[in-house]
Amino acid sequence: RRVGDAGTGDPDPGGPAAGRTPCSTRTPCSTRTSGRVAAVRGGAVVTPSSAPGRLGVGVVGAGRVGAVLGSALRAAGHAVVGASGISAESRERIATLLPGVEHLEVEQVVERAELVLLTVPDDALADLVQGLATVGAWQPGQIVVHTAGAHGVGVLAPARAAGAIPIALHPAMTFTGTSLDLGRLPGCTVAVTAPTPVLPIGQALVVEIGAEPVVVAEEMRPLYHAALAHGANHLVVLVAQAAQALAAAGVAAPDRVLGPLLAAALDSAVRASANAGDGTAVGSSGVASLTGPVVRGDAGTVAAHLRRLAELAGTEPTTSDLPGTYRALARAATGRALTGGRLGVRDAERLLDVLAEPDPDASTDGDDEEDA
Repeated sequence: RRVGDAGTGDPDPGGPAAGRTPCSTRTPCSTRTSGRVAAVRGGAVVTPSSAPGRLGVGVVGAGRVGAVLGSALRAAGHAVVGASGISAESRERIATLLPGVEHLEVEQVVERAELVLLTVPDDALADLVQGLATVGAWQPGQIVVHTAGAHGVGVLAPARAAGAIPIALHPAMTFTGTSLDLGRLPGCTVAVTAPTPVLPIGQALVVEIGAEPVVVAEEMRPLYHAALAHGANHLVVLVAQAAQALAAAGVAAPDRVLGPLLAAALDSAVRASANAGDGTAVGSSGVASLTGPVVRGDAGTVAAHLRRLAELAGTEPTTSDLPGTYRALARAATGRALTGGRLGVRDAERLLDVLAEPDPDASTDGDDEEDA
């Protein structure tokens, strides 16, 4: 059985391994710091006084992230020596973003590479790393990088035990898997997690692709990733819900209404969080940009919103999650507005009463309160 068959990490058979001498215990793999080859011997990084560093990069899982990062490292002067990918889309990305690079089996990619990029689904990562360790694929001094946001370098322990250098890099951006992503890497931040002695290696790799490294501690990776998922992934759901509500209200082009409004709101919110100072102040300072009925204490308007959203959910099943989302976010906005001094206690209490979860056993008589 090939390594990777047990997971979904885009393993794929390819041509025979050839053309590159693999790392070995006699010839340690080299890495690159500040533009120079840095050999790793006995856990220490030894930088020669000359010769530009050029690594042989292997991409395991040429999905939307792997092919783009491989292309970016190639543009920085490194050589991509092989890539694996099981789907037709992955093969097409290799051909488009990594022209001339051989499509190989996972073990062949790892055998050839000095720097291995593991760009596979999070749930497949641990099994893949362990499987490669079981067949003795990892090599001393080899740099092993994964891009899973929620994982630090702990998941790479089997590779590290074989003498490899573990690094976790997570770009804080969405990927399309096309050349458009290459133009978005500059200015993107990349979370770097690695053992202290080799942290500069991870930072240097990030700088080489034009991005900005941000160090995230091992134990903080899940919290870091939760923050990104909450801010970006849930934003997609929020926008979809708002667009559905606008369409139900008779707006022919919801995107034209939402686009400028959401862009301005997002820009204002990000600026407010940036001006908050230390992390403890983000929650209160972030509401400086908040507008709308909650921060004005308009409980009647909020009640009218909830009634109309409930009516929509009752007639359109795809919007059934909208009232609950509105209620939860409005409660959060109320709490933050109160903490930040934007809302008085009395107004906050009225809002929270309106936003309380409805009693499913309560009578619906008397629901026709006038809109405010």
